[in-house]
Amino acid sequence: MRPVRAILFDKSPAANWALGWHQDRTIAVRARTEQAGFGPWSVKQGLLHVEPPFALIEAMRTMRVHLDPVPEDNAPLLIAPGSHRLGRIAEGDLAAVVERCGTATCLAAAGDVWLYATPIVHASAASNGMRHRRVLQVDWSSDSLPGDLAWLGV
Repeated sequence: MRPVRAILFDKSPAANWALGWHQDRTIAVRARTEQAGFGPWSVKQGLLHVEPPFALIEAMRTMRVHLDPVPEDNAPLLIAPGSHRLGRIAEGDLAAVVERCGTATCLAAAGDVWLYATPIVHASAASNGMRHRRVLQVDWSSDSLPGDLAWLGV
């Protein structure tokens, strides 16, 4: 596997957000090159993304390096254990999947590293603390993309 995308999340008193239950379904690419099975396209934070065939997402892993402590009040990652084994889950089915799988809270100390299957259903609340919650997230894949489509890279 090789790193194919890195992003720094920095929740702080000045920039704080919540993210509802979802699966990561898109990948960051260098340029728009139409390929069968890839789409729709989107731009997130100025970067081009596309939804690939879900088998590609299922083979990926995501690593989170915690740069700050993430106790209960600092917006820890919430996951639905085992949901990564259920394939692509429709938005309307997410609540039922979370109910069936239950939830786990991923607390972390500064320096802790979490590794998980990219398609796991996950969420996070806004931070209740008055400090940063910085996480470096790196997506990993061993797959090559078809044609002229290229991973954005790190």
